[in-house]
Amino acid sequence: MTEPVVVVGGGLAGCEAAVALARRGRRVRLVEMRPVVTTAAHQTDRLAELVCTNSFKSLDPANAHGQLKREMEALGSVLLRSAHAARVPAGSALAVDREIFAASMTAAVEELPGIEVAREECRGLPPSPAIIATGPLTSDALSESIRQRLGDQGLSFYDAIAPIVHRDSIDESIVFEAGRFEESGDYLNCPMSEAEYDAFIAALTAADVYEGHDWENVPYFEGCLPIEVMAERGKETPRFGPMKPIGLEDPRTGRRPHAVVQLRREDRAGQMWNLVGFQTRLKVGAQKSVFRSIPGLGEAEFLRWGSIHRNAYLNFPATLAPHGGVPDAPRLMFAGQLTGVEGYTESAASGILAGINMDRLLSGLEPVVPPPTTMLGGLYRYLREGDPGRFQPMNSNWGLVDPLEKAPRKKPERRLALAARADRDFIDWTSSLGIGTAAHAGA
Repeated sequence: MTEPVVVVGGGLAGCEAAVALARRGRRVRLVEMRPVVTTAAHQTDRLAELVCTNSFKSLDPANAHGQLKREMEALGSVLLRSAHAARVPAGSALAVDREIFAASMTAAVEELPGIEVAREECRGLPPSPAIIATGPLTSDALSESIRQRLGDQGLSFYDAIAPIVHRDSIDESIVFEAGRFEESGDYLNCPMSEAEYDAFIAALTAADVYEGHDWENVPYFEGCLPIEVMAERGKETPRFGPMKPIGLEDPRTGRRPHAVVQLRREDRAGQMWNLVGFQTRLKVGAQKSVFRSIPGLGEAEFLRWGSIHRNAYLNFPATLAPHGGVPDAPRLMFAGQLTGVEGYTESAASGILAGINMDRLLSGLEPVVPPPTTMLGGLYRYLREGDPGRFQPMNSNWGLVDPLEKAPRKKPERRLALAARADRDFIDWTSSLGIGTAAHAGA
């Protein structure tokens, strides 16, 4: 190739796509608009900066997210290598120190021969070959160019970010270390009595939220609901969600609390902890009063307040080909959250696949997607076969893959069987196409 492949967006998907292409001998021009143009959520100019949770979810292969990681490993994911280097304790979840992680990803991309990182805003769709991986915070100018090209107004939802508190400001006489069931003390727990929970829910539902939008009609992604929206759906909804007390015992009473607020560490040193599942659109003043009413957080120092920002995504089944390309221009491709996948690893995995398929197209081969018995294949089947009139983002889950012909009755055994089949089929798929890597040692 004389001209490089343009990859627009230096997030997880863009980095994975760029690395996948460079490893296959392609020249890449990775365009990232920060710090020339900032966003409402980012704070640094580093590539792959995490703006929501610091967790990449479970590593357990019987878990859907764990299986996706095995498939990403088979494809040589740079995210997984950086995440393990920046890992902080979080039980069976892969959580990271976000500063170390972003620094590791930035170095991995910038040091790879063949990748040029250009710090500039891309205000219109570049000519192919190009991969657009600008994510849910795509700039207005590029969004308009995409709409004009695809002839579709697309869809959008609002994503909320959870607050972070300083460890030293937490009341250790109330808060206790424990994880649900098999987890160790990688989480902190703020226990609530029934009266405390009722008062908290009442304050939460009465608190001020940011105005300016018709919040009642916002199509939130169900896996990332603001905590106050959960409470509005029913007083018990948070207690069966992020505030569930199951598997926990308050050492002060020897009994299970009525509800809990869990905190998960953000950094390796354990100084910063985020309120798990407490994404919010409350005003800062309301957050101060409501969240400091949580037992153990009365004097909490909030290092980051919760916030909300607009996330946009494309109507994949209505506008894109099965591999994420424009139907009449297959080498103009989209990857990451912009395509309607939800979650860090899902976005990164789609970036790897986009890079692989771009290399195949430039080599005169057809693009490919994994079989629907695999997690990545099931996710792509959802993207291409979803109802265009009701399409919403989706993350990894076992409901995406083909059911087993003879499934074990017990769910744990069924999940293990699904994982074993997915792993076997994914290895067969990569081997048949010559796109796998020796990094996949867990087969």
